[in-house]
Amino acid sequence: MIDLIAKGGPLMWLLLGCSILALAIAAERFFHFHRAKIDVGDLLQGLSNLIRKKNYAEALHECAGTPGPVARVIHSAIIRHEAPRSELKEIAQEAGQLEVPRLERYLAVLLTIAYVAPLIGLLGTILGLVQTFVQVNAGNGFATTVELSKGVYESLITSASGLVVAIPTFILYSYLAAYARTLMHDMERGGIEVVNLLVDNRRGGDREIIEFASGDVEDKAAADSPEATGG
Repeated sequence: MIDLIAKGGPLMWLLLGCSILALAIAAERFFHFHRAKIDVGDLLQGLSNLIRKKNYAEALHECAGTPGPVARVIHSAIIRHEAPRSELKEIAQEAGQLEVPRLERYLAVLLTIAYVAPLIGLLGTILGLVQTFVQVNAGNGFATTVELSKGVYESLITSASGLVVAIPTFILYSYLAAYARTLMHDMERGGIEVVNLLVDNRRGGDREIIEFASGDVEDKAAADSPEATGG
């Protein structure tokens, strides 16, 4: 490994540093997302029972004891449970917007490494080729095939290394970005559901936590239409 880095030139150390940084970021994000991921349905179901009993203090305690951005968004709405519906929606949206930078933290660095690593490799290859032909020119333009092959081989090491760093880094970025979008969806769902629970509870309603599939929603809308009801 050290011998390969030495043959590739000083830019190989830069690529090595990029790969270590990418692995460190990926490990930190995996750990963060693992702690942030919760079963939103179970949390909402437990909170709905407390909200119906108007036990807001216990509901806030439950949110505070649950890690992750979803619980924090729900907590921000419950703590202002007496606010009008429009204000509660704004509170939940603003809390969600504050959580987005935390979810996307360092992901831009991963993407930058994925884009820059091949360019660093290409730069190393070009510099290596330039150095090879400088040496040939210094030898009065004479060089054996073995000497040229060795120079080209050592120059191409950086290009291959750049791709070796870039491809896994981009895959990691894509996976983590998708994971972050899933958590954002959970935040939106949690915020909408808790606002509806709070408003319905003030009206004396008894709302259930139900997640409709898209087809179910269309069927329900069709069933409620004037043509279906004979109106």
